[in-house]
Amino acid sequence: MRLLKIAIVVAGLCAATAFASPAAPRNGAEYTTLKTPQAVQAVGKKVEVIEFFMYHCPACYALEPDMLAWVKKQGDNITFRRIHLPLTGENDPEAHMFLTLEAMKLEEQLHAKILSTWHVERRRLKSDADNIDWAVKNGIDKEKYTAVYNSFSVMTKLKNAGRVASTYEVNSTPTIIVDGRFSTNPSAVDAANPGQIPRAQLNQATLQVLDALVAQSRK
Repeated sequence: MRLLKIAIVVAGLCAATAFASPAAPRNGAEYTTLKTPQAVQAVGKKVEVIEFFMYHCPACYALEPDMLAWVKKQGDNITFRRIHLPLTGENDPEAHMFLTLEAMKLEEQLHAKILSTWHVERRRLKSDADNIDWAVKNGIDKEKYTAVYNSFSVMTKLKNAGRVASTYEVNSTPTIIVDGRFSTNPSAVDAANPGQIPRAQLNQATLQVLDALVAQSRK
């Protein structure tokens, strides 16, 4: 009888794996549900989508073109924003630059340039001095940038960035949060479909999961 029970459990697990699919994602596999849902900034029927990323992250850079195309395709279905994961804590220079440019309403405009600096030019912006030098060379007034960089508002957000990531249960990038409730990332999608998704198609598979989560959130 015990062997029969074990066989049934194993068969069930195999069946669950067989039916795993980015187009029909399963909770606990291609995505997870946050233990504590978070408030969203989206209004009306729009679904909030947040990408947790890091400028230096190769997987974030690889996802960027597909992610932008997906956001454009979603149109008024979603509101999209980014949050920079503070890898080195309260003094993380990358998150510091992100928050500064966000406060100056320049982050979206310069996002691609910063990624290109890291991943095409291979220039590492690893300090406050690197960030300020980059900003000036890209047409930002040094005095204005430095004032915002050192402002109480930005420093407070930088100090709290780790706590924000923790509330969303994020510890790696890229991680995408949908409707303040659902979390997914390419690694989870890959792990839920072992050997089934070619590496070149993993980003598109992740976006299929996002399609399903947005649709689920809109119901």
